[in-house]
Amino acid sequence: MIETLPLFHRIADRPVVVLGEGEAAEAKRRLVERAGGVVFPGLDEGVARGARLAFIALEDDALAEIEVGRARAAGMLVNATDRPALCDFTVPSILDRSPVLIAVGTGGASAGLAKQLRLRLEALLPQSLGALAATLYRARRRLRERFPEAGERRRALDAALTAGSVLDPLSDESAARVDAWLDGAVAGEGQQVEITLRSDDPDDLTLREARLLGAADVVIHDPRVAEAILNRARADAERHASPYAPPYDGLTVVLKRD
Repeated sequence: MIETLPLFHRIADRPVVVLGEGEAAEAKRRLVERAGGVVFPGLDEGVARGARLAFIALEDDALAEIEVGRARAAGMLVNATDRPALCDFTVPSILDRSPVLIAVGTGGASAGLAKQLRLRLEALLPQSLGALAATLYRARRRLRERFPEAGERRRALDAALTAGSVLDPLSDESAARVDAWLDGAVAGEGQQVEITLRSDDPDDLTLREARLLGAADVVIHDPRVAEAILNRARADAERHASPYAPPYDGLTVVLKRD
């Protein structure tokens, strides 16, 4: 069982109460405005405008509890800064690859932990992820035309979005391949990526390089590449200590030495 229900709430052009002063209140105001919401600093005015969300960022515990009670009595869902027990909802750490949003929450247990997890994900997920989502959204009509049956459409998308496939979400080039994929021009083509190693230590691999190596179906490598590096590849990945390997439909990683 999960303790909270993650939701994405549209607040563009809608009133939201942000009550308080100082850094915490200002952070909530920026967040609301970033999502297009209209901030009201007073509870009464927010109620009059029909606000349904309230952020209470007050330092005084007793006053914060009073204002939380007033907001709830007015039918609002409330977030009380640094007071998880008073919160109807918590604010996650947000990774923005619009329209893709990834929210990391801990149910109010530790905002610092949520932030550090989000920063790790920031290093893994390319900026192009949002462009891929937007391109797939625009291509919905063509997708239905190419794959009229819902099950067929789902299977085709699953296969194309798999790691190392033509629309791999973690590849910078995937958004540019959507049209060609729908045309059938790249249905069976694989992806080849070159990695120039800086040392024989696998810990020197970047997160992206380690991810690509771990997902590779074929590894073509300089004979001088250390075994410790090669061991980061899948155990069932084909290996070729040669500059050449036959064409392959999956992800091919080429490892070079400086």
